[in-house]
Amino acid sequence: MLKFPYGLGDFYQLITEHYFYVDRTAQIRALEDSGKQLLFLRPRRFGKSLLLSMLENYYDVAKTDEFEKLFGHLAIGVNPTPKHNQYFVMKWDFSAVSPHGEVHEIRQALHRYLNRRIQDFAEYYQPLLHSQIPLEPQDATISFYALLAAVRQTPYKLYLLIDEYDNFANEVLMSGHSSSPTRYQTLLTGEGSLKALFNVLKSASGGDGLERVFLTGVSPLVLSDMTSGYNVSKNLSSEPEFNELCGFTEAELQMVLTQIANECQFSSSAVIDILATMRTFYNGYCFSTQTPKLVYNPTLAIYFLEHFQKRCQAPEELLDSNLAMDRNKLTYISTRQHGATLIRAALLAEPPVTVDGLAKRFDLAELLKPDQDPKVLAALLYYFGVLTLQGRHGLGKLALRIPNLVVRQLYVERLQELLLPDSTARLEVTQLAELFYQTGHLQPLCEFIESHPFSVFDNRDSTTATELVLKAVFVALLFNSRYYQMDSETALGRRYADLIMIVHPNMRQYHLFDFLFEFKFVKLNEVNLTGAEVKQKTSAELKALSRVATQLSAATTQVQNYRPVLQQTYGDPLRLRAYAVVAVGFERLVWEEI
Repeated sequence: MLKFPYGLGDFYQLITEHYFYVDRTAQIRALEDSGKQLLFLRPRRFGKSLLLSMLENYYDVAKTDEFEKLFGHLAIGVNPTPKHNQYFVMKWDFSAVSPHGEVHEIRQALHRYLNRRIQDFAEYYQPLLHSQIPLEPQDATISFYALLAAVRQTPYKLYLLIDEYDNFANEVLMSGHSSSPTRYQTLLTGEGSLKALFNVLKSASGGDGLERVFLTGVSPLVLSDMTSGYNVSKNLSSEPEFNELCGFTEAELQMVLTQIANECQFSSSAVIDILATMRTFYNGYCFSTQTPKLVYNPTLAIYFLEHFQKRCQAPEELLDSNLAMDRNKLTYISTRQHGATLIRAALLAEPPVTVDGLAKRFDLAELLKPDQDPKVLAALLYYFGVLTLQGRHGLGKLALRIPNLVVRQLYVERLQELLLPDSTARLEVTQLAELFYQTGHLQPLCEFIESHPFSVFDNRDSTTATELVLKAVFVALLFNSRYYQMDSETALGRRYADLIMIVHPNMRQYHLFDFLFEFKFVKLNEVNLTGAEVKQKTSAELKALSRVATQLSAATTQVQNYRPVLQQTYGDPLRLRAYAVVAVGFERLVWEEI
């Protein structure tokens, strides 16, 4: 039986205790050839720590005698580079530095952490060092200079690995504290602690014993703000040869699923269905415009595989709680100017979110300025892993999309919070949605929309609104990844349906309907009525209005065209209910079941 290393980032333990490992050692040679100061950005929980741990074990001079045990069965073990086991290796993990408190408290936490790592280094390499490394409690950069002095007395050089280099600085920025921007700037500009530290690293790499540095992080935000402190690293994040350096390919997962399915005595067709579920929920990430290859989030994939092997079925909760922390990133973005609009646009993908290019560096000032470019926020969402590359669009611009259903759920939850600030209302709509799934009764949900989400908007909004706003409301209120595959603008023949909800195959055992929606939006000035007048009319009176009747008829015709395509696609299991829905301003909804 396979052992899955969920949450395990220690390469030594993973290999010696025979955990499942997807071999990425073949790319060590390419990493060596890429340069001596490297930066690699990937979203949270994407295997960056395990990558650094693998490099740590490969280059560590103290593990020379264990090379065969650790790497003999892997790709690099067949043809190792001359530099294996030729370095003192030190690893810093900035996610271990507390981001809480005032600037002087964060500075102290940073220096305490670095001194502890330097002390661990001295103890670990004591047999190979010819002198002691004195620690300066108040300034770890002085301690680091002492470490380099000790290294220079040996035949070896230092390889420094820095994990999550931007973690605690980003946490400071996004903590919501009123002084966060000031604290962030103090840390990263002028003689701030981080900038001073990276100045030291830049200087030390000039011949003082520090030969190689490999940094990982989530975004280039911090790097930009300390440019003069450390402007020597080469960013490998979008290089096509490293697109799959972290993450799993579908072929790799299919091999594992087949092995588990055989143990569970599943048929080959069942493996195809299970892989399709994983593809829908966890695949979809692309980090280079020069390759079409997609990768799976490794943390989510292992979470699924571990449960599947243990229970011979998919986990009921497909959103791993570890990734749910990315809600905070979406919450932060939604507080920025244009942020909420961007979240809605990404969720609907109509038109697609586009950027001229992915900024390799952007600074805090650019992020906080009042007339902020929403494309900067879009780039930030890409680095956070809640948008990914889709390809080129229009005039060669980069199109970004939500990578998979798990991430889409995070968007929906945030949009629902924006539409329904009251938690009681969110609980009420959950109950209404579950009733709708089982009965197809739309009227209670429409009445709720009229009295709650629509109240967020005013008449001025209705002058520029389209059916996209109405669609966003329905998506936010009806989305349920446990029961449904929900698609917006799904291709049906040569047309596109506004919204379909198809029951997941493993949920067909329950009494759930499939749904098809077509939406239209009628502005108040198109019916020559005020909002108050619209509210006073009955549903029949609204349907009798010429513009409303025309739009309702158009939506009905579209639904009638889409229905047979869906029936042909999904066959007998489909229990389809279809609706034409028209909003009259942000006051009323009229609808017909087709």
